[in-house]
Amino acid sequence: MALYVQKFGGTSVGSVERIKAVAEKVKGFRDQGHQIVVVVSAMSGETNRLIEMASQINEEPTPREMDMLVSTGEQVTISLLAMALHQLGVKATSYTGAQIGIRTDSAHTRARIQRIETDDLRADLDEGQVVVVAGFQGVDSEGNITTLGRGGSDTTGVALAAALKADECQIYTDVDGVYTTDPRVCDKARRLESITVEEMLEMASLGSKVLQIRAVEFAGKYNVPLRVLSSFEEGPGTLITADEEISNMEEPLISGIAFNNNEAKLTVVSTPDVPGVASRILGPISDANIEVDMIVQNVAPTGGYTDFTFTVAKSDFRQTQRILQEQVIPSLGGGEVRGDDKIAKVSLVGVGMRSHAGVATRMFRVLADEGINIRMVSTSEIKISVVIDEKFLELAVRALHTAFGLDRADVSEEH
Repeated sequence: MALYVQKFGGTSVGSVERIKAVAEKVKGFRDQGHQIVVVVSAMSGETNRLIEMASQINEEPTPREMDMLVSTGEQVTISLLAMALHQLGVKATSYTGAQIGIRTDSAHTRARIQRIETDDLRADLDEGQVVVVAGFQGVDSEGNITTLGRGGSDTTGVALAAALKADECQIYTDVDGVYTTDPRVCDKARRLESITVEEMLEMASLGSKVLQIRAVEFAGKYNVPLRVLSSFEEGPGTLITADEEISNMEEPLISGIAFNNNEAKLTVVSTPDVPGVASRILGPISDANIEVDMIVQNVAPTGGYTDFTFTVAKSDFRQTQRILQEQVIPSLGGGEVRGDDKIAKVSLVGVGMRSHAGVATRMFRVLADEGINIRMVSTSEIKISVVIDEKFLELAVRALHTAFGLDRADVSEEH
């Protein structure tokens, strides 16, 4: 008998019929003798509907009242799922985050879990009940309902699995696992049997939306085995593990290719090549709560001037340009701002890079053979990222996917 925490997202519980299907799936595990905790999101579209209603009443509602509002979405789902389980003859009890004892800080709309009280939860499990928990929410020390931010149900699931020392946290979603890259871009993408937490963190931070990054961080910190599975079809899914040896049995070098075309590049041309200039450029941008991703500063060959290039989210592009023009350039005493919002970042991810040389060389050669120019490069121990022109994104992903041996064998070359 195992203890599983199973999380079902909004699409998985998006209708009464789908909630009934989730109940059938949960019953199957319970019939095998397993102990089951189910974490659910609000039905798909419900959170957006609640937010839209709030905006019609008050364009700037207080965070506390927003948490009170949006937390009701999950409460609907847990009660309906418990009813569906009862209809199948399965003992089940539903709980909100506050009722189950998920204690958080008081940062409304983006709270962080501090501890989980598990005594009552364990008592229900020992009685043979399925425990159905509202994801995405908790309660602070003052008794206020809090929420964990968008996608927070994944974090709830992993946190409960950690607190209960569950055998596995299973994340059910509308895809059947983690793929080598987005199948919509590369039809030769294949599902990975396993991937390390480190690799999944990189993939999530680089734009892969299969899992919330906080949930992956939590799994790594508390050594929780995570498995991504499909709600709509049977299959083994993808195991996310801290054990590199398990993952490396299948993926010796590169595990996946991530990409992001939601970035923009800015260059401050002819800045003084003196200590502190990077801080003077990025300080006002940081003060505006704009996150900077890649940074490249050229060495000044002569004349004491250099170019400073960095990337930001495309949504921050215009604001960053204004800050550079109105604040940074005057403080530097000159220079010019150049921007490009038609770029994309493509990244190779794999723990195998630690023990294999020449990955970057091969990547650069593949892109050169396709006539793709590299604008920026960034590396870490298990990742290589390049910035290229956005129009070459799909070509680059497909070429690299083939060059690094990630293609599915059952897809013909004619595709």
